Amino acid sequence: MTAPPPAAPEKKLVLVDVPKKSWGRRLLKLFAFALLTFVAIGVMAGVGAYLKFGSDLPAIPQVDLYHPPVVTELWSQDAVLSGELYNERRKVVPYERIPKRLVQAFIAAEDASFFDHGGVDLLGTVRAVSKTVLKKVTGRGSVQGGSTLTQQTAKAILVSDARRKVLETRGLAGKLTRESEAAAKESFKTATEKSPKRKIREAILARRLEAALTKEEILYLYLNNVYLGHHAYGVESAAENYYRKDVKDLTLGEMALIAGLPQAPSSFSPFTASEKAKKRRHYVLGQMLEKGMISKTEHDQADQEEIRVYPVEDVFHELSPYFTEEVRKAIVDRYGNVAALEEGLQIFTTMDSEKQRAAQDSVLAGLLAVDKRQGYRGALLHLESPKEREAFIARGKTAMGEEKLTPGRFYVGVVTQVDREGLTADVNVGGQVAKLPALGARWARPVNSEHYYNSGVMLNKLTKVVSVGDVIPVRVVADKNGLYDDREQYSSALEKEVPEGVTLVRLEQDPELQSALVSIDPHRQYLVAMVGGYDFDANEFNRAFQACRQPGSGFKPIVYSAAIEKMNWTEATVLVDSPLVYDDPENQNRWKPENYSEGYVGEVLLRTALVNSMNIPAVKTYIELTRFLGKKNEPLGIKLMGEYVKNLGISTPLNPDFSTALGSSCVYPYELVQVYATINRLGEKKPTYFVRKVADRYGRTIEDHTAFDDPWASLTDRVAGGYARIWEPGEQVMEKETAYIVTDLMRGVVREGTGAAANRLGKPAAGKTGTTNDSFDAWFTGFTRDLVTSAWVGYDLNQHPLNRAETGGKAALPIWLAYMKGALDGRAQPEFSPPASLDLVRLRIDEKTGKVATVGKGVKDMWFKRDTEPKDKALDKGSVGTDQFMLTR
Repeated sequence: MTAPPPAAPEKKLVLVDVPKKSWGRRLLKLFAFALLTFVAIGVMAGVGAYLKFGSDLPAIPQVDLYHPPVVTELWSQDAVLSGELYNERRKVVPYERIPKRLVQAFIAAEDASFFDHGGVDLLGTVRAVSKTVLKKVTGRGSVQGGSTLTQQTAKAILVSDARRKVLETRGLAGKLTRESEAAAKESFKTATEKSPKRKIREAILARRLEAALTKEEILYLYLNNVYLGHHAYGVESAAENYYRKDVKDLTLGEMALIAGLPQAPSSFSPFTASEKAKKRRHYVLGQMLEKGMISKTEHDQADQEEIRVYPVEDVFHELSPYFTEEVRKAIVDRYGNVAALEEGLQIFTTMDSEKQRAAQDSVLAGLLAVDKRQGYRGALLHLESPKEREAFIARGKTAMGEEKLTPGRFYVGVVTQVDREGLTADVNVGGQVAKLPALGARWARPVNSEHYYNSGVMLNKLTKVVSVGDVIPVRVVADKNGLYDDREQYSSALEKEVPEGVTLVRLEQDPELQSALVSIDPHRQYLVAMVGGYDFDANEFNRAFQACRQPGSGFKPIVYSAAIEKMNWTEATVLVDSPLVYDDPENQNRWKPENYSEGYVGEVLLRTALVNSMNIPAVKTYIELTRFLGKKNEPLGIKLMGEYVKNLGISTPLNPDFSTALGSSCVYPYELVQVYATINRLGEKKPTYFVRKVADRYGRTIEDHTAFDDPWASLTDRVAGGYARIWEPGEQVMEKETAYIVTDLMRGVVREGTGAAANRLGKPAAGKTGTTNDSFDAWFTGFTRDLVTSAWVGYDLNQHPLNRAETGGKAALPIWLAYMKGALDGRAQPEFSPPASLDLVRLRIDEKTGKVATVGKGVKDMWFKRDTEPKDKALDKGSVGTDQFMLTR
């Protein structure tokens, strides 16, 4: 019997104490998890932001290849700065040339820990971003900065890059799409607006800069990029703009003032906020002293410096605005906006600064004189009440400051009293009272183009001119002799009434008339001077290049040149000055031209007709030309005449009628003067340059048109330019003999014809007056051997004609003469002698018959192409003797 299995041991439940989980540890783990998640999200957001905002950032500049936008300079032929083109007025200066104290001043003022941080002030950036977001969301708070010097450098690079993109799109005229323009504008907006996006982009670029460049290289970029107000980018430009100095010559006080500007250039401007600028300078100097950069003595001395800053020299407006603007347009057309505004081109123009000043002075003086002869258009405005007049005077005092009335200068004043006799008036100019005598306003008759300007229409009393409360322009004069500028204005009786011992003024008015002057050196092919109007600021329309005006009789030399060239006419060809009526059945009108004198003289020589600017002979010559060229087919002849004129250099079409002979077809002054230059060069047409040379920022030549004998150009330029001219031969568009004969004819115009006033030049000159029959245009185009100049006067809109007798000889020739006197002062001009190679004959000719003569009245020396000279002798003038000679060289 088996024993029963042993009983299983009794199981006992043993209770073990399990420690409870701590809520603190749970919270810690939860916080750690959340933190890791937040960091991960932050990292991912940072990577995402980096990829999003850092993908299209500009490349890091290589310091040795750093080419920021710099100013393009325009220079006259004689090395006078005439203009600057820029988006950012910057002149790059090497880091080694920047004074150490200036570098320290910027660090002390803007980023004291510059040499210790990694390019980004993280806390400052976060603070700036958060406050910017708060401002946008709630409208409260302020948009804030918080940038290191490295970040500021990054910002400058971003702005320049965005501005370049905008310029590039503007330069793609005709190729620009809406998308590309919008993208460029958005890029510029992003680079300049105060937003988190911009701050992030700056920070990314700043870190890249720190990784790629040394601190000194970043400072070099910063100090050449930072905007310092007053049009200045970079420290060199600021030194020039504020102090007219090189950066290396700045004093400590000047350095501190400039270093204090980046934070708010406008707020701390020494021009508009001198006290704020002084306080900011004091702060910068204090920071430098605190950081041991300067001594206490240096600090105190710099802090006591008087702030003396200078306005930017406006070279564009001061010297040659019309000329410089024409050059600017040409450069933009050739090289584009970016090159013109950012590439630092060196543009050497053909303008002679002395001639340009003479041109502008002549146009101004001439316009003032001609405009006065048209009459007085009245006061600028009228202030009826004493209160209005007092307020006007108070504003004048503010504008004038401490300035005293200076002889020769123009001012605007208000009439405060006119004496009972009307002999004097008191004019208050900014609190200073001057006397206007009647003698200084005799010219101020009412406008009436039907009246001649002479002493018979001059006024003797001011009561017919001004009244109390009139606001009028005046010019201060040194003495009573300055009260009139025209002999017609003089009156001995009124001179006796001029008060003594007071400031005298004469009445002026802003010209309504306009003028243009173009002057060419025909042999160097340089445009040496050009004025396109009275006031560039008021109207940028360049009448020298853009105004198509009727040349009047200034076109006649072209007509007669064609007759001499095509039909072998001569100076002695006999024409008939008699009434002419031309019926045009097609247009159902009748044209009856008249001479200026409204009379007729019968038979005249071609020479006499041109010298005296007779109309009927010119029209008959043109009719014969069209019939000859078209072989009796007048329309065809007119067309062929148009081709002849176009070949000479006139681009505008001719009217398809005979009035063209009298200059009814409009021309541009710049083109007409070139035709006269072609005649001066004996029929050789060559281009006229107004840009002599263009070089890049490193001095490498891009284009060069230098004349070999240019006295202002370097020997290298003269040799290179002269060699290039060998491959640019002119085109002979007129026979040399024809051109010389036409020159001789125009020499007669000056010697004894309608241009006789040009004899006062005192140098051999040839030229032609031009007046349209409705007196809307007045011209004189003339030349010496070395200078060809055209002057035009007229109204832009032809609102009314010039006064009677305002011909080219009276209105335009004085401007030409005044300019030529200044331009050729001290420079002798040879007589117009024909070269030995020309096959010409000179004979003494009877002015009435056109036959050969030797002695007696009415005999003139005339030139002929060989075999075209007259053979018949004038019986009553004697026979040909030893006085006849031929030039067959």
